[in-house]
Amino acid sequence: MKRNKCTHMLILGIFCSLMLGSRTAIAAAPLIGTQPAQWRVVWTDDPSTTATVSWSTAAAGKSHTLRFRVKGTDESPSAQLAESGRYTGGESELYYHHVRLTELQPATAYEVQMISDADQSPVFYFVTAPSTDREFSILHGGDSRSDHKVRRHVNKMIASLVASSYYNNDLADDILAFAHGGDYVVTGTKMDLWSAWLSDHELTAGPDGRLLPVIPARGNHDKGKPFNEVFGFPDEDLNYYGISIGPQVRFTTLNSETSTAGDQAKWLKVELKESRASHRWLLAQYHRPVYPAVKTPGPGLKSWVPLFEKYNVDLVCEADGHNIKRTVPIRDGVKDETGVVYIGEGGLGVPQRTPKPERWFLNSPGMADKGHHVFVLKFTQEALQGTCLLEDGTVRDQFIRKPRQ
Repeated sequence: MKRNKCTHMLILGIFCSLMLGSRTAIAAAPLIGTQPAQWRVVWTDDPSTTATVSWSTAAAGKSHTLRFRVKGTDESPSAQLAESGRYTGGESELYYHHVRLTELQPATAYEVQMISDADQSPVFYFVTAPSTDREFSILHGGDSRSDHKVRRHVNKMIASLVASSYYNNDLADDILAFAHGGDYVVTGTKMDLWSAWLSDHELTAGPDGRLLPVIPARGNHDKGKPFNEVFGFPDEDLNYYGISIGPQVRFTTLNSETSTAGDQAKWLKVELKESRASHRWLLAQYHRPVYPAVKTPGPGLKSWVPLFEKYNVDLVCEADGHNIKRTVPIRDGVKDETGVVYIGEGGLGVPQRTPKPERWFLNSPGMADKGHHVFVLKFTQEALQGTCLLEDGTVRDQFIRKPRQ
């Protein structure tokens, strides 16, 4: 008999946290020479066939290569040279290495090992997104910038959630990726802060070596070049893009830290129009909330919300407010069952603010609270199910969205 999902998360979460304790020294260790560290996988393009695998070293080194192969096979690993450079920001000497893998097989586990000069990382693996219409889950959260202790605790929780999601045979529980809504560090131009975040991010790796792909958005504290260097974006990239996780879930990442109108709004119109015609579920993420629980509305209220409503976006994920919220469905500035629901607003490692639940869009059946948290978003053919989990595993909120007719 399958146990209750939330109970299962708590039981296995405790188990995995104990196992992850043995990894703490690795995640906290300083970078030394050309020893690979700060490993991560990033999704910004078709995740069924493409992924960026990245790591850091303290020394420049001469040769940086990724070995990879399909997990569980005896075939000789392939090797691909990394694109390398020195991170910008501050006096810290630190180097990035990115390998953009293409022509991968969908729904396939790949073993990866980072090689810098004569030094090697442990062998990890990640799994590409499916190309078939299968059920799955992803995580969403934001604002991991200022409370180092809580950030590490939440990262361990994420690793536990991912591990427990594969404990049963229900494909819908499987967590495939982690969408981060921005504000990774306090000051985006200081590489020492990014380095601490990257080392803490190692804690999201599973006890079996699984790397959870990150879908990154830029926050207001993430100004400067390091953001693109950390996540493998081209220099001067504007950081808005859309990916399909399976053929029926379109996840669009926007950038609230540049002009929300103009070219970005024009791009969004085309993105949503084309995606609505071909996908069951449309989601968007960005940093500054348009229906905030604490702050004033971000500029996307004028630039993006009319497009969200015109093309019937199912769920919008926000950050920045440092609280928990879920709005009522909104259309034309009022509650409307056909409208768009907004969730957020960031609790991966920042002090929480007291929300203003008297705001009309937070009234029941909406909600507002505060607490470190992450959202689990489960996609099935019949429903999009959202669960807000506090850092101790407590379920703070749950909601269901039905497919648009």
